[in-house]
Order: sequence, then C-alpha cells, then structure tokens
Amino acid sequence: MRESLRAKAIEVCDRKIAAKGETVGLSFYAFFANKNDNPDLLWEAAHWWIKVHALDHFEKAVKIRAMIAAGH
Repeated sequence: MRESLRAKAIEVCDRKIAAKGETVGLSFYAFFANKNDNPDLLWEAAHWWIKVHALDHFEKAVKIRAMIAAGH
C-alpha cells in the first residue's frame, strides 16, 4: 500500500475512533469520498483489505490502524 494511502487510512481511523470510540468499525470505503474519482487507489485499498489480509467487510478501526502502522 502506497504511503499516501497509509497516511490517509490512519487519519480516517483516528478520526472515526475519536468521534465514536474504540469499538467503531469501518470498511476500506471509509478512506474515499462517495465518488470513484481514483479507481486505481480504490482498487489498491480493496486488494490490501480483501486479497492480502482477507478481512471482513467491516473491521474495528483500531485493528486497521494497528495493522497499517505495523507495516502490514
């Protein structure tokens, strides 16, 4: 996953956790606006989420943040 996407994902996770608490869940779609203006980046996030890590559609934001911070 490219560094800009990692930074964006961590920022989104931090924002969601601050707003809704440690138990908040999210999907990789949370890292994007409600329009498909960058399909390559969306596919990169989907690939990381689904193919590489076989994550469920919704996962805890704290789990995703920890995985990304650890370089997974």
